[in-house]
Amino acid sequence: MVSESNPIINNPNEMSIVERVKAPTPRFFKTLRTIGILLAAVGGTILAAPVALPAAVVTVAGYVAVAGGVITAVSQTAVDNTDSKTNEDGTS
Repeated sequence: MVSESNPIINNPNEMSIVERVKAPTPRFFKTLRTIGILLAAVGGTILAAPVALPAAVVTVAGYVAVAGGVITAVSQTAVDNTDSKTNEDGTS
């Protein structure tokens, strides 16, 4: 599995949740995680607004907040198991 001296993951299917969260995340999923955080923040802000908003807006904001949280959680558990000697374009 993952150790302090060897951060490269050999088999992501045998990792625990904690190991997956601590492992390096691919670039695409980092971007997706940021979008999920943004969606969750926007949904939470609308839900916590001190003004009276239409029920449809509040309902949609709740769905957006939940979707953002799910996107963030799933993106965080994606694992980059490529060799650290390989560049982002796939060349050595």
